[in-house]
Formats: sequence, structure tokens, C-alpha cells
Amino acid sequence: MFNNSIFNVLLLCLILCGCKNSKPAASDEPATALCGPTFCEDSAYVFCAEQCQFGPRIMNSEAHEQCAEWIINKFKGYGCTVVTQKANLRGWDGTMLASTNIIASINPNIKERYLLCAHWDSRPWADNDMDEKNHHTPVMAANDGASGVAVMLEIARIIGDSIGIDFVCFDAEDYGSPQWSDNHDEKSWALGSQYFAQQYKRSEELPLPDPPEGGRMVNGQSSMVNGQWQAAILLDMVGGQGAHFYQEGLSMRYAPQTVTEVWQAANEAGYGSFFIHEISGTITDDHKPLNEAGIPTIDIIPYYPDCEQSSFGPTWHTVNDDMQHIDKTTLKAVGQTLIQYLCRQN
Repeated sequence: MFNNSIFNVLLLCLILCGCKNSKPAASDEPATALCGPTFCEDSAYVFCAEQCQFGPRIMNSEAHEQCAEWIINKFKGYGCTVVTQKANLRGWDGTMLASTNIIASINPNIKERYLLCAHWDSRPWADNDMDEKNHHTPVMAANDGASGVAVMLEIARIIGDSIGIDFVCFDAEDYGSPQWSDNHDEKSWALGSQYFAQQYKRSEELPLPDPPEGGRMVNGQSSMVNGQWQAAILLDMVGGQGAHFYQEGLSMRYAPQTVTEVWQAANEAGYGSFFIHEISGTITDDHKPLNEAGIPTIDIIPYYPDCEQSSFGPTWHTVNDDMQHIDKTTLKAVGQTLIQYLCRQN
């Protein structure tokens, strides 16, 4: 376990000293027409580490509950209105999972809104590890979980009061059936986003009390989420070493305009070499149920075409998905691209 007070001091120092003059990587093209605040990769890195200090955030664990409270308090500390969407969801093996989707809205009075989302739970089994002895070991999930939440928290910290964003941290994404089981079911993945999508569709069909400022209701509480977002973007594994982000297949099918605009924003921000203008395959991820529910959503997710262990990279679902394999430059590339995209729209 890490000491929270040490992390808080470190974070303050990084924010005040480390990010003031942060620039794109020297190997990338120079930024043109850069807009919006500077995304601080050091701050995002600390947010990753602070999640990992709880240990693997696997379903039904104490670490999972502690991290949920930490995420909620972080978003609240940056001025967000936060509600939780709790549900008992059945896993592939019949286990009932106490799931919590965390919905944080910043600048809720702005009606034109954007949806940013990521999952926050950890994979319970390192079933893609090269060493079979690790196949039942929980994954720390520094990249496959913590990195997406970290980027969203940093955006919440710096975005200011001119853009309306709804951040959703999906739970139970990584409880999908393991490779060593005989039960392989695609629907066993992304359980939290499946539940969110079901409630979204149901709330459109059922009469609801009038929520403040034209927002949507979640479990009887206003989440300040409008019925239609200007764009929806999923972040998954956005802090890995050597990551490049191709244009994912479902994203191109459901929200090609958003893909085009985000990849253009990467060019403008000076991080075009991270965002490859080639289409990769379709992926089962949290954006799939959102798209099927009528929420056009793109997935910013890495693709490693030459990696023998996995096209998601060498640490995917292994014990090596830890802070030693988080790259601040990757966090910066994704975060500054999103800032560029959001500010360009307003």
C-alpha cells in the first residue's frame, strides 16, 4: 500500500511544477492551432498509481469498494455532480457481482454535452500471462482500467466551465469468461455498460420526473446526463508503452464522424503519430452495448499488429499490467487529443 499523504504532496508538486510547459513528444509533428488547457501527464500518472495502491480492483473485493469511494470523491473534488448506478449482475460462472457504475457530470447546466467513459474494475485472472502459474492471479490493471479513469480525472480537473461533460466509469467490464474455462460467452464481458445501456433505453420509454436542467434520471436520481450527447468516447488501455490507436471497426460503423474529428484533433495537438489512420478489427468492449442502445460511441483502444502475445499489447491480462509499464507520453497523447477535440467543438 502507498501512503495517501505522500501521493497528495507529489500530485501538488507535479501540477505546480511539472506540467506548466509540457509539450508534445519531440518525435511527433509540431502542434498547430492548439486550443484548450494543457493536459498534465504527470498528474494522470499519479491518478493511475493512486488507483493501483488499493491493489487489484476485482469485483466483490474490499479494494474494489475502496477505489469506488476514491473515484467518487476525486470527481466531487473537481466540482462534478456524482451519482452511482448500482446493480447485482450475474457473472459467467454464476457469481453475483455487486457492480457500481460511477456517473460524474461537470458543468451540468450546459445542455450540449459530451460523454467520456472507461471501465474501472480489474481483471480477476491473468489468463493471458506467458506463465500458466499466473492464470488465476488478479491483474493490477494499471493500463487496462486505471489509465482511462486517470485521463478522465485529469480532464475534469482542468477543463474549466465552458464544456459540459458526463464521465461514466463502468464496472464489471473485465469479468468476462477466462481462457481456461469451458464457458466462452461474449456477453459475459462489459456487464456494467450493458446495464447502463439497458437503463438508458428503458428511461427513454418510461415517463420520468423532470430532472434539473433537462437531464436524465438514473435509479431515481438526476445524473445531469442529457438524452443525446454531441459525441461519446470510450477510453480503454490508454497508457501503455508503445501504444498506437487505430480506427476501431465498430467506431467506424456507428460514429465515423467522431473518429475523423478526434484523429484530426490528434494531428492538431501534435500527437498524430499515436493515432493511425487505418481501420483495425471490431472489438467487444463497453462501446458495443452503447452503440446498440443508440448512443454512437467510438473506442480509443490500442492495437499492436506485430505483438505475438496479444494485439492489445504484451501486458494485456498479465501480471505485468502494472505501473512500471505505464507511459506518461501515451497518457499525454490521448489526454491532449481529447482536450483539443472538446475545445474545437465549442
